[in-house]
Amino acid sequence: MLLLLQQPAQAQALAQLRTAPQLSGFSYSASAPSVPLALADSARQAHLNRRLPLLAGGLVVTYTGLTYGLGKAWYTGERSRFHWFDDFPEWKQMDKAGHFWGAFHESRGAVDMLRWAGLDDRKAIWYGGFVGFLLQSPIEILDGHDPEYGASATDLAANFLGSVGLIGQQLAWNEVRIMPKVSFHTTRYAAMRPNVLGRSFAERLLKDYNGQTYWLAFDVGAFMPAASRWPRWLQPAVGYSAQQMVYNDADANAALGLRAYRQYYLTLDVDLRRIPTRSKLLRRVFYVASIFHLPAPALEYNSRRGLVLHGLYY
Repeated sequence: MLLLLQQPAQAQALAQLRTAPQLSGFSYSASAPSVPLALADSARQAHLNRRLPLLAGGLVVTYTGLTYGLGKAWYTGERSRFHWFDDFPEWKQMDKAGHFWGAFHESRGAVDMLRWAGLDDRKAIWYGGFVGFLLQSPIEILDGHDPEYGASATDLAANFLGSVGLIGQQLAWNEVRIMPKVSFHTTRYAAMRPNVLGRSFAERLLKDYNGQTYWLAFDVGAFMPAASRWPRWLQPAVGYSAQQMVYNDADANAALGLRAYRQYYLTLDVDLRRIPTRSKLLRRVFYVASIFHLPAPALEYNSRRGLVLHGLYY
């Protein structure tokens, strides 16, 4: 969660004071009046003492539940001894994009929640910034015991880059200006291999890389002069996906009349975090929903058909 920060605006002796965070939606403000330093420190410590245990407990419960659910949905076969496997050439690296996306947003949430809990900005960035890497990486233990998979060093690298991508932006700008996003649509390929690509919609959302598209949305308004009228909620975005991936083996795919290929996209994205609203509930909903790319017109390029214009792509 982002926080409403209070900063003194008058007394020069308190010019560098930052008061205790107050939960007020997902935005920052510097308009609140100043308070004495001792009171600010006391309030910050009170927030930290009360909120940090709640945050830690919620994290443990949530992560335990997600790991259990993932184990039930994905790891359904026999187990083997732990082993490594180089899966970088597979799935046109779509799974690596997913690891990056997941680690980035887990780190983003952790940093913002630590700010909400009352932790100093710098500590929140460094402590929370690597949470995504720490949460995602144990999945490799599950992979390492799956005879059809194996622990992946490149998955770990993608997890690390996702966390570093968040930390770098926070250190440079104290906000996210380049946002990884994802969109999904169902495909006909999952039915060809449901045990791998998923049977239910929830499984396909996780497993069918043919239906996933990963995006980077750029907050160009943040780099423009203050007088610019460019709406910060409107952002150009580039996307990446791939198609016809039922098997990783080219010959097995060819037997089905398929040949995997990559797709690249250019579109405009709506950053829900920038939509003006006074509703705290809507700000929270927009914060969570900002990890998704909303349907929009898009220009696609692929090696099969060249340029393709989509009236609405998701």
